Amino acid sequence: MSLPPRIVLHSPVVDQTTLGPFVEQCLKDGVRLLAIWGEGAEALEDDVDCLVIGDGVDKSRFLVTSAHSEDSLEEVLDFASGWHCERDGLTEVRL
Repeated sequence: MSLPPRIVLHSPVVDQTTLGPFVEQCLKDGVRLLAIWGEGAEALEDDVDCLVIGDGVDKSRFLVTSAHSEDSLEEVLDFASGWHCERDGLTEVRL
């Protein structure tokens, strides 16, 4: 089962060991937006960005991220659902 193109990731992540594999799955499945919501969203966004960029050699690794520590969950879901993608789908993820 592949991931939808829009994901709202809840912050903080409980198990940091799951973050790397999750980001790789996002890249593999063509996720276009990872909106991070909750306490520490900005730091988690930085972590995700570093995982996506890696050593910077592979230019095909691309994923838009956004951090939303001050917004309500409803606002973030509205933001993510309005993000234009080639295919439908939005889900919330807790790691």
